[in-house]
Amino acid sequence: MYASVVIEYGNKAVDREFTYIVPKEYKDKIRIGHRVMVPFNGRDIEGFVLRLSNNYQGEYELKEISMLCDDEPILNEEMLILGREIQEEILCSKISIYQAMLPKGLKAQHKINIKAKLDRYMVLNKSDQEIIDYIKGCRYSKQVEILNELLDKRKIKVDMLNSGINTLLKKELIKFIYEEVNRYESKATGKYKVVTLNKEQAEVCEKVNLEEFNPYLLYGVTGSGKTEVYMELIDRTLKMGKNAIMLVPEISLTPQIVDRFVTRFGSDIAILHSGLSDGEKYDEYRKILDGRVRIVVGARSAIFAPLKNIGIIVIDEEHTQTYKQESNPMYHARDVAMMRGKYHNAPVILGSATPSLESFARAMNGVYKLLTLTKRAKDAKLPEVTIVSMRDEVKRGNFVLSRLLKDKIIDRLNKNEQIILLLNRRGYSSMLTCRDCGSVLKCPNCDISLTYHKSSNTNRCHYCNYSIKNVNKCLQCGSSNIKDYGLGTEKLEEEIKKMFNAKVVRMDMDTTSKKGMHEKIVNDFGEHKFDILLGTQMIAKGLDFPLVTLVGVINADASLNVPDFRSAEVTYQLLSQVSGRAGRSELPGEVIIQSYNPEHYSLRYAKKHDYIDFYKEEMKIRKELNYSPYYYITVVNISSKDYDEGFKEANKIGDFLRRNLDVNSKVLGPATANVFKINNIYHYQCIIKYKRDERIKSVLRKIDEVYKVNNKVSVCVDVNPVRV
Repeated sequence: MYASVVIEYGNKAVDREFTYIVPKEYKDKIRIGHRVMVPFNGRDIEGFVLRLSNNYQGEYELKEISMLCDDEPILNEEMLILGREIQEEILCSKISIYQAMLPKGLKAQHKINIKAKLDRYMVLNKSDQEIIDYIKGCRYSKQVEILNELLDKRKIKVDMLNSGINTLLKKELIKFIYEEVNRYESKATGKYKVVTLNKEQAEVCEKVNLEEFNPYLLYGVTGSGKTEVYMELIDRTLKMGKNAIMLVPEISLTPQIVDRFVTRFGSDIAILHSGLSDGEKYDEYRKILDGRVRIVVGARSAIFAPLKNIGIIVIDEEHTQTYKQESNPMYHARDVAMMRGKYHNAPVILGSATPSLESFARAMNGVYKLLTLTKRAKDAKLPEVTIVSMRDEVKRGNFVLSRLLKDKIIDRLNKNEQIILLLNRRGYSSMLTCRDCGSVLKCPNCDISLTYHKSSNTNRCHYCNYSIKNVNKCLQCGSSNIKDYGLGTEKLEEEIKKMFNAKVVRMDMDTTSKKGMHEKIVNDFGEHKFDILLGTQMIAKGLDFPLVTLVGVINADASLNVPDFRSAEVTYQLLSQVSGRAGRSELPGEVIIQSYNPEHYSLRYAKKHDYIDFYKEEMKIRKELNYSPYYYITVVNISSKDYDEGFKEANKIGDFLRRNLDVNSKVLGPATANVFKINNIYHYQCIIKYKRDERIKSVLRKIDEVYKVNNKVSVCVDVNPVRV
């Protein structure tokens, strides 16, 4: 018997299947999907079995598989098929997609040995009567005490041994048993009540056919009860004997979602997201693999959960860019969901108050079935939105908060209501600048300025994580006349605490890096331990706090000024989503948006909660500029540690694309990427816009083949990127 194995070697040139002989002792055990150890290039490395056969017609002398790493395959048939489909679609390496499906403890060539956590218990090893008879004649109180407790409790956890336990073991009166422990414990409160669907929600549920694959787009205004619809559909799916996957975009949303799901469905749920430890992820994955759960809730990678008999897949806030993996393999969870939905003949529900233009266009063209929720649940009204021009405010000395926003915050604090403030930039200030020579403190490894973090007194790069202690003198000219510019969440927190007598909590990557902090901040704010929650975009969507009646957007221009064709769309989505956090209960909500560009159409439509008209205007611009969804986009990223080599090869690739692609395909570049240098690697890109081009994949494969063996230049293809 022979096995075709794909290995984790860290070199694109060996991204193919290698044939090995299956030893006699493994012939009855080995199956496709097994993780194995194989000899390669003088050492043993791990890989996955993709095929098994009884014939080998090659000319090379074959080696034997060294060992099976697991008792059972960790990649099932569906995962293997899915991997091949994804690889064909996004042109990634074979091994990378299978590695992406697994938690650390089960990846090939994983150096940390993660195993199941076992608790040790002692139990009786004789009949009760034999134990009672022994106790009658026993002179040792410690032994008697242990045995009496076991007669009562039947099982006792053992952390440490003592003489009494050792003696009873030797006499075979007791024995040890071991039970697997799940390292993840949900802190769900169960406080959410199951609600009765309103008429509109019930009508939407009736339109979903749970018996066959169909993609649905659930377009519902913020606060319309999309989560209630998801749970009702999942409930119906479970009653049909099938299982469900629910994706959320941010781990900050997970505590509230899990709370709702545990309340409704009990503990038969697995959680998968980046906030879990490696051991917790391993345990949750094992629960799914063993068929011990029926619902999986998680972020992007949860779409690969090895759940069987899937009856529905839900992607909440489907517009969110975090569903796209931005390193190899560059898959989109939405596309993978469609593949899995087809495989299981199950519906896929995409939900959002601000759908991506691509998804809404597909709904308009009938590719997706459109479902709508036009009203907020419980007849709550959408918040009133006011746009404030900061051009006028700075003339009056108001650089952080406008007069209007200050007054509104004071009003809400006096009413004992809560406030959310959004500033989509973490740190204390954006950059440190010398007023004499004009130099900016930049990262030595990346083409970007360092961000000052006051809490650690460091200037930090948010790309490579380089940091330097704060400086008092210019590193270029030695002047002491240096100043920090820009506003980050850390500085905003400081300013807010100075301005108001209020309890303030900040939620960004800095405050949530410690395990469990997402959950703690969300729960604490929900229990009104804080008056004001401020943070980056992680607070903008999905969170539900009934006492929040005011939302302030400090700098709406931050996302508008990003050099990307989606900047207006991202801005509209962010503003609409964060606005939706206000007035979700009986109390009316209000939103203040501060901007230096108040006339921009994305702000105007966000003010009116008018997604449809925003969609129409943005689509006109996309059509004129030949961007998605009118054109497909693929980006070829070229990177090299050598500036000249990268430049030379990028131009070669650009010329090759223009020569070999259809005349209707448009090739832009090569040009430098938005951030040209990251971690001492130079980045170029060629952008391809095309309607239909049968040659594009074969052309891109040819490029990939060439640069598999070029160690000086790395090429990565990004199909349908979320940022350009």
